[in-house]
Amino acid sequence: MIVGIDFPPISHLIEWPAIWLKDSSLFAINKVVLEMWASVIIVFVFFFLASRARKLVPTGIHNMGESVVQFIREGIILQTMGAEGLYWTPFLLMLFSFIFVCNIWEIIPGIQMPVNARIALPLFMALLVWVLFNFIGIKRQGFFGYFKTMLFPPGVPWPLYILVTPIEFVSTIFVRPLSLSVRLFANMLAGHLLLVSFAVITATLFTLKITLVIWPVSLALLIGLTGFELLVAVLQAFIFTILTAVYIGGAMHPEH
Repeated sequence: MIVGIDFPPISHLIEWPAIWLKDSSLFAINKVVLEMWASVIIVFVFFFLASRARKLVPTGIHNMGESVVQFIREGIILQTMGAEGLYWTPFLLMLFSFIFVCNIWEIIPGIQMPVNARIALPLFMALLVWVLFNFIGIKRQGFFGYFKTMLFPPGVPWPLYILVTPIEFVSTIFVRPLSLSVRLFANMLAGHLLLVSFAVITATLFTLKITLVIWPVSLALLIGLTGFELLVAVLQAFIFTILTAVYIGGAMHPEH
C-alpha cells in the first residue's frame, strides 16, 4: 500500500501561534519573535567576545570577528563608498551580521524558520535604510539640492528629463525600500518552502519500503539544498548590506 504525501498547508509554514498573549494582540510573542530576539543576543555576544579576546595573532572567535569586519570594510564599504564610508562600518557590520543570523535559523534542526521569511522585519529594515540615506542626502546637499540631484541627474539631455525625472522619483522614493524588503523576504520564504517540501518528501519516502532506492537520492537532494540555502543566507545578507552602502554612498557623494 502506497501512502500519499501529506504536505502541510502553507499557512502552517509561515504563521506561528502566539506563545504569550493572544494572536490578535499587538505585543503577541511567537516563535519568529523569539528567533529575532535570539539573533540580537547572538550578534551582541559574538562581537563582545571577539573584541575581548585580543591577541597578537588572532585565533578562534577573535579571528572570526576580524574576518567579518575586514569583509565589510574591504568587500563592501571601500568598494562602494570609499574611505569616507568607513564611518559606517559599525552600522553595516551589525546589519549584515543580524540579517545573516536571522536567515540561518532556516537550516537549524528543530527550528527551521528564517525570521526574514516574514515580511515585517525586512520591511522595517528597508524603511530604516530609506529614512537614513534620504536624511544623509538632505543633510549633505540641502533639501532642494538633494531632490534636484535626484530628480535631474547631471549629464542627461534636457528633453529626456521628461522621462528620467519621474522614473528617478519613483525609483528612489518607492522602489528602493520595496525592492530591498521584497528581495530578502521572497528569497528566504522560497527557500523555506523548498526545504520543507523536500523534507516532507524525504520523510515520506523513508517510510515506504518500495521506494528505498529513491529515498537516498531524495535525502542527498535535501542535504544539497540545505547547503545551498546556507549560501543564500549569506548572499541575501550581503546584497541587502551592499545596496544599503550604495544608497548611503550615493547620498553622500552626489554625481556632478
